[in-house]
Amino acid sequence: MVVIHFGRFAEEVNMAGCEARVIRPNRSQLRWDMMDLESLLSSDHRARMVWAFVEQMDLAVLYAAIGSREGEAGRPAADPAVLLALWLYATLEGVGSARELDRLVERDVAYRWLAGGVPVNYHGLADFRIGHEALLDRLLSDGVTALQTEGLVDLDEVLADGTKIAASAGKGSFAGEGRIAKIERQVAERIAQLKREIEADPAASSRRRQAAQERAARDIAARAAKAKAALERLRKEKEGRAKTHSNEEAKKGDPKASLTDPEARQMRFADGAVRAAYNIQIAAAGNGVVLAVQASDRRNDTGFAVPIVEDIARRYGRRPQRLIIDSKYATQEDIVSLADPEKGEVLVYSPPPEERDEVKPDTLRRRNAKRAREPQALRDWRERMASPEGAIIFGRRRRIELVNAHMKNRGFGRITLRGLVKARIVALLQAIAHNILLASHLRKALA
Repeated sequence: MVVIHFGRFAEEVNMAGCEARVIRPNRSQLRWDMMDLESLLSSDHRARMVWAFVEQMDLAVLYAAIGSREGEAGRPAADPAVLLALWLYATLEGVGSARELDRLVERDVAYRWLAGGVPVNYHGLADFRIGHEALLDRLLSDGVTALQTEGLVDLDEVLADGTKIAASAGKGSFAGEGRIAKIERQVAERIAQLKREIEADPAASSRRRQAAQERAARDIAARAAKAKAALERLRKEKEGRAKTHSNEEAKKGDPKASLTDPEARQMRFADGAVRAAYNIQIAAAGNGVVLAVQASDRRNDTGFAVPIVEDIARRYGRRPQRLIIDSKYATQEDIVSLADPEKGEVLVYSPPPEERDEVKPDTLRRRNAKRAREPQALRDWRERMASPEGAIIFGRRRRIELVNAHMKNRGFGRITLRGLVKARIVALLQAIAHNILLASHLRKALA
């Protein structure tokens, strides 16, 4: 027996031959839903933190770029503040795909709350993410400046480190000079053939299909050209290193560049594997607030000390007093340069290279003579790192590793976008999202 109760969205059923009575689903019943998005999110939800941050930022440049204007024809554009908030929250949640973000806006309460009914699609989300590098760079600085005003961040002490992030390019995509030249010839022949077919074929549909094939061939040709340029740059770097490390360079093979992502580079990771990757430089305050990020294709971190300090000075108008970094991050020339009192002296805390104590007398004499000719900044650095206080200060370097770990736990272990500019955009989004969450914890601790 089936009894249907109108006004309900299920059927009450007494199953034949048993005493059980259950409510069965009735999916054909029409219904009206009343939803209050505000009541579905707790007051301390992460999505609210993200929206609060976006609301206090100056986004005038985004609104100035919108073509739709009041009193004029044209469809209204999606609010760029909503698009920015969606990407920042998605970054916190470890979501890096525009298609996945589009789906979440339809079915996840937090994303629906942020969208607030604003229609979005994956294509618009993808275009928005890669189109505003300068704005994201400024938002990182503005967010840290706001935290300074609240007394939540101190720029006197800065930690810096590089972390390798896997790129979206396989090992098989790396090619040498011969293979790249062969691909260029094949693509040129294919483009010429398609042009002849388009001119000779009167069918419009066939022309459109061949035009799409020609665009794809041109894309391959463009990537091959970029790979060729990257290969030339790598060759020059190899020649430069061969002048000082001839034996090491002789053991290595010819340089190769990726046809998938020509700006990515093969790097050795901590697990010993060699992958296509980018080297992302991160500078943070002592409490973990990210101050600056840079993207590079360099395999090691040597020589990044001065650029990262200058980037901090550009953003916040002053140099830090102390820079805590790993060994080899700063060269001796960097240590001397950063000690310049006219620009603002920066004391480097980085362990000197290890030296054997048991050496021949002649070796010890040459070492001491070399030390006697060193600039005063290097002598002060060695003395500083030999002191107990220097060891304690350098011990705080481990905090930058925690920042790297937090960001990688949010999906920063791999960059699905291609190119150095896009890699930096992803790093900026990660840094801003990290600071939003950390600022909430710092405010609670201060309270």
